[in-house]
Amino acid sequence: MVIRTPGAVQGLRRANRATAKLLRDLSRMAQPGVTTRALNEYAMDYITRLGADPVFATEENFPGCINTSVNDAVVHGVPNDTVLKDGDILSIDAGMVLDGYCGDSTVTVAVGNVTEEHRRLIATTREAMLAGIRAALPGNRVGDIGYAIQTYAESRGYGVVKEFIGHGLGRKMHEKPDVPSVGRRGGGPVLEDGLVITIEPILVEHSARVRVDPADGWTVRTVDGGWGAQWEHTIVVRPRGAHVLSEP
Repeated sequence: MVIRTPGAVQGLRRANRATAKLLRDLSRMAQPGVTTRALNEYAMDYITRLGADPVFATEENFPGCINTSVNDAVVHGVPNDTVLKDGDILSIDAGMVLDGYCGDSTVTVAVGNVTEEHRRLIATTREAMLAGIRAALPGNRVGDIGYAIQTYAESRGYGVVKEFIGHGLGRKMHEKPDVPSVGRRGGGPVLEDGLVITIEPILVEHSARVRVDPADGWTVRTVDGGWGAQWEHTIVVRPRGAHVLSEP
């Protein structure tokens, strides 16, 4: 793992703030009748105007510059002609490389009039992410983050998807260490002051078993059709509590 210099942290802050502002725009656009392709086109224009690069497309060969995961699609949803409907929930994962540094963040938004059950799923996922962030202190371990997320989520009746995890972030999208959303207290690498990581839990209504949709080879869906939500922040570990870099 790499401990970031103050200059590198500032570069990561700029890239992540730009990503957060993009997500704010996309969240407002996510209304009934809008296609996920339209959101992707807006994101591509936004990233291009900044002089940045769409990191998902360039590093991972993903067919889009954002992930748009609707309802039972929990991650890696491919932007296409899917029309958002009243009552849907949409997870938008955005990333870019700006001036050599990566931004990476995810929000889940309610489209129109969403049931109280699904609003609770969205809110609980965000709170699980925040529980993980609070555990990200120097001297703690990566497992403490996963433990905090998992215990919070499961105590409220939700499953946690184990296959997709947070990670170190720097000049590349995926660096060490891996940051799972489940874990054992006191397990894994020690967190150090200046470490930049993403914390990105995916919670689901029922079973946490998932599969890749063969229709596009990318979109990951729950096996039982239960809906999921994801939230993600990029943070830097600090002695008095992690600083969130991915806020507008």
